[in-house]
Amino acid sequence: MSEPAPSLMVSPLHPRHLEQGAKFAEFAGWEMPLQYPSGVLAEHAAVRHRVGVFDVSHLGKVWVSGPGAADFVNRCLTGDLDRIGDGGAQYTLCCDASGGVVDDLIAYRLSSEKILLIPNAANAAEVARRLTDAAPREIEIRDAHRSLAVLAVQGPESPRILEYLGLPHGHDFMTFAERLVDDAAVVVCRSGYTGETGFELVLPAEAAGDFWDGMLVAGAVPCGLGARDTLRLEMGYPLHGQDLSLEITPVQARLNWAVGWKKPEFWGKSALEAERAAGPKRKLWGLEAAGRGVPRAHMSVLDGERTAGETTSGGFAPTLKRGIALALLDAEYKPGAELELDVRGRRLPVKVVKPPFSESSPNS
Repeated sequence: MSEPAPSLMVSPLHPRHLEQGAKFAEFAGWEMPLQYPSGVLAEHAAVRHRVGVFDVSHLGKVWVSGPGAADFVNRCLTGDLDRIGDGGAQYTLCCDASGGVVDDLIAYRLSSEKILLIPNAANAAEVARRLTDAAPREIEIRDAHRSLAVLAVQGPESPRILEYLGLPHGHDFMTFAERLVDDAAVVVCRSGYTGETGFELVLPAEAAGDFWDGMLVAGAVPCGLGARDTLRLEMGYPLHGQDLSLEITPVQARLNWAVGWKKPEFWGKSALEAERAAGPKRKLWGLEAAGRGVPRAHMSVLDGERTAGETTSGGFAPTLKRGIALALLDAEYKPGAELELDVRGRRLPVKVVKPPFSESSPNS
């Protein structure tokens, strides 16, 4: 069994992944499973039609607690926590003063005095730093990146897996329930990054192995980050560092719905309001390949001899059996436009579409 590079962090489930024959890849300073012996296509299909489980313990975990914690987070991040009650979760964005996206993340509202944030692995430390710098004395920012694990159970049969484990599974989308199982406090959120019915579990790192084992016994297929990427791309979900960044704002990425525009303040509000009022010069849309060819990130999108934009993510869509991409296009281009992609010097016809590319589960 190979050992990770000394500089890379690993999930508490790393020995299990080794035993299961996972192929690993470096991701944001972590060595994480890219795929298992069944392969990305089989794992993708398992989630779309049955159920798969992902170890996403590389995701950040940041506690914000103290009197007025929810109000403090509301003054920083774009989402409006007043729209959800205790036990609700919210997709939100951490922006800088220019309106660029430092990270996109999920906020769990346990109470007005306790918020759990799940940022991306690469940006967790920066999100925590910015919050720490802005926090008043009574607010505590605590990094729980290594002490907590995150498992994502995704697919039409995911409620059955949770029932087998004795975990709650009947709550609404983007709400969570807490359950104490064998002295392990488990937060079960009805959410995911695949478009299918699914749940994300936040639990103590030392308890993750037993839950992982139980899911596999119950029939969940272990899935790696390769399938996670093809699944999210089919849904048109953005990936920070590609489809969102300090150079790509929520307005450009068509994420206005994730911004609490009526709130009196949040980081980047003035810049985003100005961009929204003027209209963005470019927007993130989907591209569907009309011929054979697989789009990748950073390919030029062409309108005749003119450059119309650039792809930010791309790949083969297993469900659709064709190439798809997300691309930042000049504002004049809308769904229905027919363009071309420069694929290593060959022109690939593409059509501009509004994601998702694939239908999500009726119960997701």
